[in-house]
Amino acid sequence: MDASVIVVGAGPAGLMLAGELRLGGADVIVLEKNARPTGESRGLGLSIRTMEVFDQRGLLSRFGNVETSSQGHFGGVPVDFDELDSSQLPAKTVPQSRTEEVLEAWARELGADIRRGHEVLAVHDGGAEVEVEVAGPAGASRLRAAYLVGCDGGRSVIRKAAGFDFPGWAATRELFLADVRGLDLEPRMIGETVSGGMVMVGPLGDGIHRLIVGERDAPPRRRTEPPAYAEIAAAWQRLIGTDISHGEPVWLSSFSDAARQVSEYRRGRVLLAGDAAHIHLPAGGQGMNTSVQDAVNLGWKLAAVVRGTAPEDLLDTYHGERHPVGRRLLMNTRAQGVLILGGDEVQPLREVLGELLGFDGVNRHLAAMVSGLEIRYDVGSDDHPLLGRRLPPLALDTAAGPTTATELLHPARGVLLDLTADPALREAAGPWSDRVDHCVATVRDLPDDSPLKATAAVLVRPDGHVAWTPESHQELTAALRRWFGSAR
Repeated sequence: MDASVIVVGAGPAGLMLAGELRLGGADVIVLEKNARPTGESRGLGLSIRTMEVFDQRGLLSRFGNVETSSQGHFGGVPVDFDELDSSQLPAKTVPQSRTEEVLEAWARELGADIRRGHEVLAVHDGGAEVEVEVAGPAGASRLRAAYLVGCDGGRSVIRKAAGFDFPGWAATRELFLADVRGLDLEPRMIGETVSGGMVMVGPLGDGIHRLIVGERDAPPRRRTEPPAYAEIAAAWQRLIGTDISHGEPVWLSSFSDAARQVSEYRRGRVLLAGDAAHIHLPAGGQGMNTSVQDAVNLGWKLAAVVRGTAPEDLLDTYHGERHPVGRRLLMNTRAQGVLILGGDEVQPLREVLGELLGFDGVNRHLAAMVSGLEIRYDVGSDDHPLLGRRLPPLALDTAAGPTTATELLHPARGVLLDLTADPALREAAGPWSDRVDHCVATVRDLPDDSPLKATAAVLVRPDGHVAWTPESHQELTAALRRWFGSAR
């Protein structure tokens, strides 16, 4: 075989997955049809959970100083992120192109083989391996791997070639996205509706504004090229009554309110992640962030399977954990679409939601939903509040000196965090020491209401989610076998 894993698509999902696979010890080839990065940025920010994910791999510093904000929205109605249990806030002004630049450099440093200008034409899953036909700079070729992952976007070639079902809701309208230089415009937030549709204006710096323009009666069109700027300026004129045709377009695109999700994230040796698995209205910038988190969930599992340290059925937990996340993503973005794209008839709903968000519990619930902090995976039947959730940020003291729970996750290994120096835990985890680090530590400044107050230890997966506590209904060794395979 040419590689253990072939990843198709060098967007945020594909590049994050490549890095995760390399951290897990799997060799990977990334195939990207574009010869060079496009520089385009549909996404403009990082959610709280993505900030946490990048931090747990030591990547945040690579972005430099980023602007964060405690303010967000749900369907244009303001929400506050300050109440959430995280050391991070959303980053406002990180363009997707910068995220891709950081992730590509990281993946290459780890040894990922990233091949640009290589377009996949066909896929053949032979049962024992998967083969792809590729058109590249040197002509046609075939590549073989144990597994293939499609991270190639909403119009995924891999999804179609491998026969994945893609049910959902068809588009009902088209919207335009334009980054334009040379316009003197006041900012307009999502939710500020106008008669006949909606517009948004956001300054990007260097004299560039991002515009989103949507007419309520604009039928969806399947385009093969970006819309002309004259078409966007005409829609703006109809909605706002002012002329922006003198602006200099930097980047133009269109999108719709279609919402679809594959019925399965894995078919045999082919898996999907990111927009290849789910498309939706880009409400709150959740698409790119969910895509990165898909990759973090899948990467360590797929690497363990191809290394032979975990059974193949570990891959079934990828669908089991991420499909529900995608389903709720479609639910909340469709709900936001009603609020954002609806007309005057929706205004009473906006006002009622605005009142409800004045209650802490409601604000916390919706803020956690759009930031990815509500996610809890099914790792067992126990009701311990930490199980299935991401381990919260912790300041730790160890024999080797101070550290944090986040730093312990930098190598993408399992961590058995032992808070009572129990020798039985060290002995039980010993046969998995090639995959799981045993760390004796005490927690500094632990809040009185923390569930860790009454917990002696936690087993943390490489993606940061808690898989076991001593209060669980299963033994530690059973949890280690389930998530990390057989002992040495």
